[in-house]
Amino acid sequence: MVTARTPLPTPLEERLLELAGAVPDPELPVVTLAELGVLRGLQMSGPGRVEVELTPTYTGCPAVEAMAADIERVLRDEGIPEVEVRTVLAPAWSTDDITPEGRRKLAEFGVAPPRVSDPGGPVPVSLGIRCPHCGSTDTTLLSRFSSTACKALRRCEACREPFDHFKEL
Repeated sequence: MVTARTPLPTPLEERLLELAGAVPDPELPVVTLAELGVLRGLQMSGPGRVEVELTPTYTGCPAVEAMAADIERVLRDEGIPEVEVRTVLAPAWSTDDITPEGRRKLAEFGVAPPRVSDPGGPVPVSLGIRCPHCGSTDTTLLSRFSSTACKALRRCEACREPFDHFKEL
């Protein structure tokens, strides 16, 4: 299986992975599936046949069906008649899989990106979530769940604006 993290052996697989990775997330269309880190692999399994591996942000994520349908459509539009998108649960997706560009886009869109974990690094001194509007870390949790299960609703005490926070997993 050719993955998004390893060199691709053929130009066609590289192009198809690029196309599949450029599909916007259905719940957060400001980021692509590649930037979100859920596109795990792509392989030509025969002439005109592609297998794609997709890992949802959490088990039972309702957006995975829309992601798969969008990937199938994009690859069929590119002339691939048989596209199989498989949901892969291991290794589990983590918010650490979101690319720096994805994190930047989330913040620009008004969603506080998840903090990056560093298992070998120091424990963070501040546990505050930075407001994507003004940058303050003086924020309050309003609800553990927001518009989607992977986000929490917070309010900034400095600028008083509510915002979503993509929860760390």
